[in-house]
Amino acid sequence: MSLRLFDTATRKQRDFVPLRAGAASIYVCGATVQGLPHIGHVRSGLNYDVLRRWLSHQGLDVTLVRNVTDIDDKILTKAAAAGRPWWEWAATHERAFQAAYDALGCLPPSIEPRATGHVTQMVELMARLIDSGHAYAADGDVYFAVRSFPAYGALSGQKVDEAVQGEGEATGKRDPLDFTLWKTAKPGEPSWPTPWGQGRPGWHLECSAMATMYLGAEFDIHGGGIDLIFPHHENEQAQSHAAGDGFARFWLHNAWVTMGGEKMSKSLGNTLAIDALLKQARGVELRYYLVGKHYRSNIEFSDVALQESVAAYRRIESFVHRVRERVGAPAVGAVRPGFAAAMDDDLGTPAALAEIHGAVRAGNAALDEGTHDAAADAAREVRAMTAVLGLDPLDPRWIVGDGAGDAATGALTALVDDLLAVRQEARANRDFATADEVRDRLTAAGVSVEDSADGPTWSLKDA
Repeated sequence: MSLRLFDTATRKQRDFVPLRAGAASIYVCGATVQGLPHIGHVRSGLNYDVLRRWLSHQGLDVTLVRNVTDIDDKILTKAAAAGRPWWEWAATHERAFQAAYDALGCLPPSIEPRATGHVTQMVELMARLIDSGHAYAADGDVYFAVRSFPAYGALSGQKVDEAVQGEGEATGKRDPLDFTLWKTAKPGEPSWPTPWGQGRPGWHLECSAMATMYLGAEFDIHGGGIDLIFPHHENEQAQSHAAGDGFARFWLHNAWVTMGGEKMSKSLGNTLAIDALLKQARGVELRYYLVGKHYRSNIEFSDVALQESVAAYRRIESFVHRVRERVGAPAVGAVRPGFAAAMDDDLGTPAALAEIHGAVRAGNAALDEGTHDAAADAAREVRAMTAVLGLDPLDPRWIVGDGAGDAATGALTALVDDLLAVRQEARANRDFATADEVRDRLTAAGVSVEDSADGPTWSLKDA
């Protein structure tokens, strides 16, 4: 393989060589299901979905684990404020996250474990840490002893004496640096039995337990947002290494979606819900917008940028449908070498999209010249490349969808693209009267058409 990935732990790109030949193992920190998802939440899922697709395209058998944190202080607080059971609150928002992932075309993970289902594995991990002197029980809590692990801070670059865990004060802590593995039960809160008393898991413990449960003591890639590097991922690595596990060989972190330069956050009130955005753009168009920027670069959200992405995706889509109507539905072919090089360079999606648009321009020119074989070849390349990014215009999920609204959008897209194909053919034959007539019909129906070097795009006038 020629794939190189930027590893947070070493702060450089490294050649990706799977731990096990022919396979790849990935653990991604998923949702803490305390509320409804926004695009900042789902960007992570999309980025690692693209990674998974690229590894699969290169012939690897990929196992992707994406967890659900379904027990947490915020879940308990918000459920109590709403007067609802904590488990019902968590399950409701877990379904909302799943719907958002589905709407944006994420493949389902190999397994999606919940924290509450893996307490046994957490107890076993704590016992190993206590036995080895890296953890201790106090007042019903269990803590990781940070100074017992000399390599603490290696992932994040934090200096031990300057680290702040962000936890409240606790009488049982031997050192303020120590972090909580297990929280003692409080009246009215859910709890599970352990040798150290009733309680519930700490956030960091659960991911180490679930990752090793499904991927083994050592696995290929651990992913998540950059906000998780410290303390969450630092603590995961420390407790896992202290227990004797090799844990993740690569650490990948995606950047934020921001508004006004600030990370999207419910506490700041600057979030954009997926349902609201799907009224401005189809799922595939929103996906294009979110995967088009390099995963390690921030996306500063704006309506203008979103609509530019909508128009860009429709140029790709229009070309594929033109070929389908004039030549026949193109099969999925091979990706262009430039596309493969871009993806192998730390998942360089901006350069990969440039290769797709280059193929679209060449294919449209071939169609206009009547060179149907060349146009079909370009369309096969476009389908292969967009499939890697989860954007294939002929993927049934994007043509039909699951709901009446998506079905209507798919039908409208097919009809408009058919008329645009007729118009393009008329223009190529210098039959400008017919071309103008088609445009007038579309305009009268409320469809605005714009011509560009990449081919025509359209939008609804009132959209």
